[in-house]
Amino acid sequence: MSTDIQGLLKSLGEQLERLGVEHGIADNAAVVVLPGKKKLKTVVGLIPAPDSLRVEAFVCRAVEENHEAVYKWLLQRNRRLFGIGYTIDAAGDIYLVGQLPAQLADDDLDRLLGQLLETADGDFNQILERGFASAIKREWEWRVDRGENLANLEQFRHMVE
Repeated sequence: MSTDIQGLLKSLGEQLERLGVEHGIADNAAVVVLPGKKKLKTVVGLIPAPDSLRVEAFVCRAVEENHEAVYKWLLQRNRRLFGIGYTIDAAGDIYLVGQLPAQLADDDLDRLLGQLLETADGDFNQILERGFASAIKREWEWRVDRGENLANLEQFRHMVE
C-alpha cells in the first residue's frame, strides 16, 4: 500500500471517527457497516485513490427471475440518485457505486453514507419483490404448511393474498 493511500485512509478513518461511524480498514479500503430496517445491514467500502474516492455497497445477490424488469427498475432509479448509482457485477449481484472527489467534507461524507443507507434499505424489498417473487411465495407456503413463524415475511403478505 503506497504512502499516499495510507495517508488518505488515515484521514478517512479520522473523518469517520468524527462522524461517530464505526469502521475498519481492510484491503486498502475503509469498511463501514450501516444498520438498516428492511435490509438488516449494508456493507460499504470506501476506497481512496490519489484523485478520487470510490464507494461500493453490496445491495442484493443476483436475482432469480424477472431480470429485465429488475434491471429496468434499477436504471430508472439511477435517474433519481445523486453521486451513486446501481450496477451489477459479473455474477449479477447488485451494488451501489460512486466515484467522488478524493476528499469530502465531513457533511458530504455523512450525506453520502446517509444516501447509501436510505437507498439500499429503502429499495431492498422492491428488488426482492421483482427478482425473487417465486421464492418468496414458496417460502411463505412452506412456513404456513409447517406452522412456522412468518414474522420476517410479513412485509410480503400482499404477494400471497
